[in-house]
Amino acid sequence: MKIQTICVLGGSGFVGRHLVNRLTRDGYAVRVPTRRRERHRDMLVNPRVNLVEADINDPGSLKAQLDGCQAVVNLVGILNESRAGGFRRAHVELAAQMVETARAQGVERLLHMSALNADPAETGSRYLQTKGEAEDAVHAAAGLSVTSYRPSVIFGPDDSFFNRFAQLLRLSPGLFPLACPEARFAPVYVSDVAEAFARALQDAATVGQRYELCGPHSYTLQALVEYTARTVGLKRWVVPLGDGLSRLQARVLEKVPGKPFSMDNYYSLQKDSVCTADGLARLGITASAVEAVVPQYLGQRATRARYSDWRRLAGR
Repeated sequence: MKIQTICVLGGSGFVGRHLVNRLTRDGYAVRVPTRRRERHRDMLVNPRVNLVEADINDPGSLKAQLDGCQAVVNLVGILNESRAGGFRRAHVELAAQMVETARAQGVERLLHMSALNADPAETGSRYLQTKGEAEDAVHAAAGLSVTSYRPSVIFGPDDSFFNRFAQLLRLSPGLFPLACPEARFAPVYVSDVAEAFARALQDAATVGQRYELCGPHSYTLQALVEYTARTVGLKRWVVPLGDGLSRLQARVLEKVPGKPFSMDNYYSLQKDSVCTADGLARLGITASAVEAVVPQYLGQRATRARYSDWRRLAGR
């Protein structure tokens, strides 16, 4: 099967925009459905991108978006629910509708974004439980060639990790209380993630595979927040909270507009987001380090955030 046109669900988001640009460099035509086309008009400068206003949760609309495509990429995901059942609708129900529609439209190739620690048997985090259920469901679907990805936290320009902590640190009065400070991450660069997706489209050996995606080093959450403060030139005392206060912070902040932290986030942080296998290396990709990238887009002291910082960070 020769792939010419790809539909990217979630293509106007953080990871999606990087992936769309990467795919068009390989010569693919990319269709990106979005609810609000006017918000993403900058994507139209790429002549290989077809930005379409559509509601992918509507079966008829999704069918129209997959018409004429040879592959579909599902990047849709939410970190917090705005209302009950949001995780199931965004992760499980959409994935099921996508599989059904893809088969009906003759789409044979599917690349699916999951998450590290995604597990349908998860009892704490609904995010991880529904991500795991959706991942298993797409792999079990007959008639589709599926590859899925399980990344740690993804970073890069306009990310919602380092940029969000930088914003919160700027608003803090000097003390920054941090829940779950010992949770570990292996942040993975968004361009490396996009490269992992792109390479799978050209490699039949990736069909049926699940790739864990991590950066080259792991860090505690506290180390990453302290690194963020140094990079943006702020003197802040990051105060680690114990389990009880971490739970209390989650219960309070999940009631704040925007849910900066929730009980579901708390449960997710009870499992370290680090890889057991190097998926990037399996795909022939050398992982980019936090210290080599983050200073390029974050903070007034970028030139002073040295690559060698990882030795101190990794020891936390």
